[in-house]
Amino acid sequence: MKTFGIILIVVGIVMILFKGFTYHTEKNVVDLGNVEINKKENKWVGWPTYTGVAVAAVGIVLTISGNKNR
Repeated sequence: MKTFGIILIVVGIVMILFKGFTYHTEKNVVDLGNVEINKKENKWVGWPTYTGVAVAAVGIVLTISGNKNR
């Protein structure tokens, strides 16, 4: 549990520093033999800051409780 807690702390800190990420998709709009029309879209995946704080807090609790068991 201690290792998982440390991983959650690191993930939580990364989530606080980076508010989300962008990825690109390409859709095929029209396909008429040799003629193709494609549409490129940028998609944003984001999360609020308190989510990163909550993940880091759970990691801290798991790390502390992992130490008490030993």
